[in-house]
Amino acid sequence: MQIGCPKEIKNHEYRVGLTPASVRELTARGHSVLVQTGAGAAIGLLDEHYAAAGATLAPDAATVFAQAEMIVKVKEPQPQECAMLRPGQILYTYLHLAPDPEQTAALVKSGAICIAYETVTGPGGGLPLLAPMSEVAGRMSIQAGAAHLEKSKGGMGVLLGGVPGVAPAHVVILGGGVVGTHALQMAVGMGARVTVLDKNVDRLRQLDLVFGNRIATQYSNVASVEEAVLAADLVIGGVLIPGAAAPKLVSRALIARMKKGAVVVDVAIDQGGCFETSHATTHAEPTFVVDGVVHYCVANMPGAVARTSTFALNNATIGHAVALADKGWRQALKDNPHLRAGLNVAQGHITYEAVARDLGYAYLPPDSLLA
Repeated sequence: MQIGCPKEIKNHEYRVGLTPASVRELTARGHSVLVQTGAGAAIGLLDEHYAAAGATLAPDAATVFAQAEMIVKVKEPQPQECAMLRPGQILYTYLHLAPDPEQTAALVKSGAICIAYETVTGPGGGLPLLAPMSEVAGRMSIQAGAAHLEKSKGGMGVLLGGVPGVAPAHVVILGGGVVGTHALQMAVGMGARVTVLDKNVDRLRQLDLVFGNRIATQYSNVASVEEAVLAADLVIGGVLIPGAAAPKLVSRALIARMKKGAVVVDVAIDQGGCFETSHATTHAEPTFVVDGVVHYCVANMPGAVARTSTFALNNATIGHAVALADKGWRQALKDNPHLRAGLNVAQGHITYEAVARDLGYAYLPPDSLLA
């Protein structure tokens, strides 16, 4: 198969869909890989590294899209990239379609086979292709939150870990999944006072066993979320419903009652965000203020640590990329129900139920396309 890896064009996005090691994995199996010139240069993955791994260099994205049978990316395709997709071409990348009707319409129109990293499942449950970026984003959320609590960044001027004789900041984490757990590790390590809320009591028990009396755990409901958010200096939103729009756990009215200079970091912004006041921002302009509360809602947070993120992502994605290249998309999806869960759009149809429901499309089960 001819596989293409274009340079990412989203604002301050420096990750790359394939590392030279991933290229070598594919070329060693007889596939050809076309990599856009400079695709990984910003993170030290140079054209000569790709050439040494067996890739052919392409001068521009148009060449990659025109020649490749499968496109491997990181972020969702931008409008000009959607326009270059063609019927039957495989797109393997993050999509986050539920809060993005424009992208969804463009992918439906393209006729391409669109497999979303974020809905591929794992044998033991969970979302293994989303997990590495959730780990990065969870850890980064505390770094970003701590920085924006500084007065010069619009915050209330509080040091996350405090100092002897002065109380630390209170960090509230909504969701005890991958994002929440990694945010928790960072916040505890920096000396903050931490409360984590989740609806899964077994998960709260697990966190309590690991962190003990260094954290407080609370069952998540309307009353407990309100109480915790109003007491917080920093709130991390890390809730996820696979493939669907994130639930709005914090209302505009509740934001208005928060401490002035408090910070919210909405890691769920890729799926629409879990704060009613959230809207996506970029690394160039990462924050905005609503009712005195600083909102950090960067939609590609891991892009700020692009080298770490690229290697972590490739570790998770290359196995399925090899399967798609070796077998073709139909056979690969037939053979692996976990990869099949990643099929969101195919041949002009929505094939992921939560996306169809949230955006008002008819749902076509993936199995019907695999006969």
